[in-house]
Amino acid sequence: MTVAQAVVEYLSKQYTVDSIGGVEYRERLIPGTFGIFGHGNVAGVGQALKQYQQLDPAIMPYYQGRNEQAQAHQAVGYARHTRRRQTFAISTSIGPGSSNLLTGAALATTNRLPVLLLPSDTFATRAADPVLQQLEQPYAYDITVNDAFRPLSRFFDRVSRPEQLFSAFHHGLRVLTDPAETGAVTISLPQDVQAEAFDVPEEFLAEREWRIRRPDADDDDIARAAAAIRSAKRPLIIAGGGVLYAYANEELAKFVELTGIPAGNTQAGVGVLPWDHKYSLGAIGSTGTTAANAIAAEADLIIGIGTRYEDFTTASRTAFQNPDVKFININVAAIDAYKHGTALPIVADARKALVKLNQALGGYRVGADLEQKIAAEKKRWDATVDEAFDTRSTPLPAQNEIIGATSRAMDPADVVICAAGSLPGDLHKMWRVRDPFGYHVEYAYSCMGYEIPGGLGVKRAALAEAANGGTQRDVVVMVGDGSYLMMHTELVTAVAERIKLIVVLIQNHGYASIGSLSESLGSQRFGTQYRALNEEQHSFDEGDTLPVDLALNAESLGVKVIRVEPGEKVIAELEQAIRDAKAAPERGGPILIHVESDPLLDAPSSESWWDVPVSQVSELDSTKAAYQTYTDHKARQRKLLG
Repeated sequence: MTVAQAVVEYLSKQYTVDSIGGVEYRERLIPGTFGIFGHGNVAGVGQALKQYQQLDPAIMPYYQGRNEQAQAHQAVGYARHTRRRQTFAISTSIGPGSSNLLTGAALATTNRLPVLLLPSDTFATRAADPVLQQLEQPYAYDITVNDAFRPLSRFFDRVSRPEQLFSAFHHGLRVLTDPAETGAVTISLPQDVQAEAFDVPEEFLAEREWRIRRPDADDDDIARAAAAIRSAKRPLIIAGGGVLYAYANEELAKFVELTGIPAGNTQAGVGVLPWDHKYSLGAIGSTGTTAANAIAAEADLIIGIGTRYEDFTTASRTAFQNPDVKFININVAAIDAYKHGTALPIVADARKALVKLNQALGGYRVGADLEQKIAAEKKRWDATVDEAFDTRSTPLPAQNEIIGATSRAMDPADVVICAAGSLPGDLHKMWRVRDPFGYHVEYAYSCMGYEIPGGLGVKRAALAEAANGGTQRDVVVMVGDGSYLMMHTELVTAVAERIKLIVVLIQNHGYASIGSLSESLGSQRFGTQYRALNEEQHSFDEGDTLPVDLALNAESLGVKVIRVEPGEKVIAELEQAIRDAKAAPERGGPILIHVESDPLLDAPSSESWWDVPVSQVSELDSTKAAYQTYTDHKARQRKLLG
């Protein structure tokens, strides 16, 4: 076989095996391969995929894409919805085909989500150096473009000889299926090696199972944690994505109902509890609810479960103002379990740790005063969101109203997708999630352009879920015009495969999120509006609005478009448009709903802060004022938590 043929057949035989509450799951690890072909992979992986397609299309289904980065985003969306049990492989050519994957690799690794990247590389033999698109460095001739993947990947290897294939893929898939180590796995395949023939041992091509490792919590750690919880007066849970990946939702619900300890959630943790659960405070931190942030400010014990404590979560270390606050961190990854100087790290699977904590805390419950404050703060925040959703701004609605209309039009099991701009923060604090799989906002890397390809990956996983007798779900992408312009090309992929992806495109003629941030930092929304150039001032801030028609752009790609026009009925019409899109045939292709918004109407305040430095000296009065506000917040920042 050629190396590429061996790779394709090997990947078709790999399975993940998982056990949740005594129920065994066995799923194909790599259900398909994306690829854009060039001279680096057309005769290698491309030939192998074509050969197996003719032998049996089910061996390794091939999927087209329009951008290598977007293909990685699709794989990440798929991996997220399948709870890291499955992902896609991605084959690229050399040079720009490979380097286009770099952002996708960084995003996957930052989010701790698996993706298998197979970038092609230049000739291992150097028989034709330098080949087209080859990077040459005079100080090190063994460096190629693909070496840029090293710091962005959880695992990197280069197969320079066919015999290296065995160890490269064995260790690569070990990392791909490890919940603590997973991320981008990059295996570089030189273009000549891909086409080279060699004898492949039958055992390499045999079916292999990769059991998802779910380490149990140490009994002594649980005992110490239980003692700390029993002595706490105002404990608070911060639940992250690790709760979802461990399928720990039910155990978390038992935990909060048993103890009365409230739970706030990170972006990745939205869905750990329904929004209206008695002990769910919703989002926490810079984009959090006032309820979660009010409880966090006074908490004397933080129980972090499956969170990596991003600065938005801790409000840049200003969220926790109790001078005696301590941390219990439960995480499958040691790097996260030990954060903030905790003396109580528990390196374990979230569900298994919660099972033991529920057993150890029998009879314990928080005081009535804390329960009363939880109820009061939830009531206050719910009223705030109701008002934001129900306001009717005309002729252009606020983004809050658009979020409310979208939420009302979607079914409980549907999934909302987002990634960058002002939408993620507004969704985090206001989205009323009702299903553990109902929310996917990529916010670890917050990558503009992720939304449409990531949503397409989620939709692929949802279609597979439904085909296997699971829940039927519509997937709704919410995206601003800035992110749409970054990467909307995968709409063509959805058209080609007739996949019903619903896209709500919010047109506000600029970068609303950074515009608001810029204004708060004294930079007067500089460079954040889509305007014609004023040549005298060389400014894009005051010119005419650009005559860009993104709805027409989508139509030109073969997408069905529904335009919601500004006016008094815009929210009612938007809500109906989403319902109409949901009623469309499942295999009828993507539907884009175009709606304009007023970017100057902000979401309700989180009563929190995010540390973005302000210029210490300036000729601008706006910057001077912003710096004074910055120093006031900075005074509340904790240098060390523990």
